[in-house]
Amino acid sequence: MTFVGATFYAFEIPNYFDWIVKKTERLKSMKATLTKTILAILYFNPLWIARHLLFIKLFFGQFDAVCFDILEIAMWSFVVNIPISFVANYIIQNRFKLKWRFLGSALFYALTAIYYAMNETLFS
Repeated sequence: MTFVGATFYAFEIPNYFDWIVKKTERLKSMKATLTKTILAILYFNPLWIARHLLFIKLFFGQFDAVCFDILEIAMWSFVVNIPISFVANYIIQNRFKLKWRFLGSALFYALTAIYYAMNETLFS
């Protein structure tokens, strides 16, 4: 998972955060704040969570456990996590400078990665 974080996620996430800044630079005040927050939440969507769960299964050699149930688990993980994710992404997108957003996001989503892995037990 460290390899995935250092390659895929390290490339994708900062680029997406740059895109959020460009997409919202003309917006003002509350509209900009909410748009940044919502766009960040939408990036870490059920398909992203499913991909993360897939990586976990593959790295632990649980090839037989790779199935479409991962999508349902990812959907429930996403929905249940929205209130927490909203607050965290609000802080990350609106209080952190752009150069620190990836680190803030990495720390938050390192914690949620544990939550996503636990959700397999909770939501399956």
